[in-house]
Amino acid sequence: MNRDLKQLLSALGIEFRNLPLLKQAFTHSSYVNENRVSGSRDNERLEFLGDAVLELTVSEYLYETHPNRSEGELTKLRASIVCEPSLVLFAEQLEFGSYVLLGKGEELTGGRTRPALLADVFESFIGALYLDQGLPTVKAFLAKYVFPRLSGEGKPQILDYKTQLQEYTQQRNLGPLEYRIVDERGPAHDKEFLSEVWMADKLLGQGTGRSKKEAEQQAAAQALERMNVPVK
Repeated sequence: MNRDLKQLLSALGIEFRNLPLLKQAFTHSSYVNENRVSGSRDNERLEFLGDAVLELTVSEYLYETHPNRSEGELTKLRASIVCEPSLVLFAEQLEFGSYVLLGKGEELTGGRTRPALLADVFESFIGALYLDQGLPTVKAFLAKYVFPRLSGEGKPQILDYKTQLQEYTQQRNLGPLEYRIVDERGPAHDKEFLSEVWMADKLLGQGTGRSKKEAEQQAAAQALERMNVPVK
């Protein structure tokens, strides 16, 4: 079940002027398709805008904090921040998934924790925040919740679940791991992959992502959770 967005605003210390816009940022297309509520709109357009706002604000941050980096280096750093794994990390930190309005089908298939959905919701929230209060508030939000999560090199401090799982299993001689891509969904320009991680004949975890690597990371994360292994 989704939580009240007023709880989120209270936790973030933000007051939204246009509450319907905030609700739209957390409304998935599956909810609109199933409910057909008059005037209800999904977050896809806000996601488009939020992506552009993130590109600009992150670019400015990197430009100011890395004066000796070349254009090419700054581009790579920006790409490492404005990408699905990073956005998922930020969305999970703020528990955005628990506030999303989902259709019943999407809810039952684990949409609330799906990486692609979380990344999209983070972008749509940024888009809504920009429309509601402008760039200064977006910059303040990122300065509080995103930029502190970057390393001294400017890269996101993303947990490498695959490495942690491999170290855990090797230290205990549990056997080799095998990752399998078992499904591909969506059009060529917007693929989603489903990965499984196995040990012998035992399925340890599953995960989805917009790339095979991200799907494998999510599968490893689920395996660690099921094995009650604390992540580093």
